[in-house]
Amino acid sequence: MKKSLIFMLVILSVFMMSCGGGDKDAKPSRTFVTIGTGGVTGVYYPTGGAISKIVNKKFEEYNLKVTVESTGGSVFNVNAIMAGDLEFGIVQSDRQSQAYNGEAEWADAGKQDKLRAVFSIHPESVTILAAEDAGINSIMDLKGKTVNIGNPGSGNRGNAIDALENAGINWETDINAEGLKASEAAKMLQDNRIDAYFYTVGHPSGSFKEATAGRRKVKFVSITDIDGLLEKFSYYAKSEIPVEFYPNAQNTENVPTYGVKATLCTSSDVSDDVVYAVTKEVFENFEEFKTLHPAYSTLTKESMLDGLSAPIHDGAMKYFKEVGLK
Repeated sequence: MKKSLIFMLVILSVFMMSCGGGDKDAKPSRTFVTIGTGGVTGVYYPTGGAISKIVNKKFEEYNLKVTVESTGGSVFNVNAIMAGDLEFGIVQSDRQSQAYNGEAEWADAGKQDKLRAVFSIHPESVTILAAEDAGINSIMDLKGKTVNIGNPGSGNRGNAIDALENAGINWETDINAEGLKASEAAKMLQDNRIDAYFYTVGHPSGSFKEATAGRRKVKFVSITDIDGLLEKFSYYAKSEIPVEFYPNAQNTENVPTYGVKATLCTSSDVSDDVVYAVTKEVFENFEEFKTLHPAYSTLTKESMLDGLSAPIHDGAMKYFKEVGLK
């Protein structure tokens, strides 16, 4: 009888330990999260890589592993986050606002009220690059040309349409609009298959470096007369394309345009601990983070809380309050 009792106690002890009742200091099980980014030639993809690199250094502390996925861009990322297919995604500030408020691509689906902001990152300029031989000196000269406006589901496409409509150009009838991914556009321009392309991106961009390095001479085209556009959409702001990054472009001065901000988004369903860890590691290693891409050179910790048009996730807010940023 005594032996049977001892045996039962041993079995019960093993069972309790397997259920987490044994070691109070035992580490939680590993958590894997993915950041949706954009095309590999843009800034979203290396931005996701920069975040994962910093957070994964503390894998032993958090038992958190961050991976990066190249995606179709902002709209795809929002929808994948809402579906639970991604934990995080990099999203343009305008798309963040539209999704949360149930506008644009989300007009039928309605308000994406579980969307949450974590922090903003680099500024992104709505950029037009045109072939010199296409005779495009202003946005109005795009009429009758073959122009890539970006793939469906990308923030890039929405910005291009806004720019064209602001200039009085109907993108469906006044231009021959292509719907290529940004990663394909540079080659298409150099192969004489398009005359120009739009790309909303932080600078320097691999796509524009590729396009300006080819045999076909190219130049950036300014987007001006945008006061009405900026008044209509509060998430837009004036910006410039720094031509110093593209010495082979046929421009000698920075090119005026407008833009948005790249933001890291998540869902309210993602745990506070995970979002807190990601936020803390990026901000606690801020100077290292800034060195990981030239597009981050103007970042400040304070500016990384601008452009957040969805509610801030509780995990991120916890960190911001701890350090006095909120």
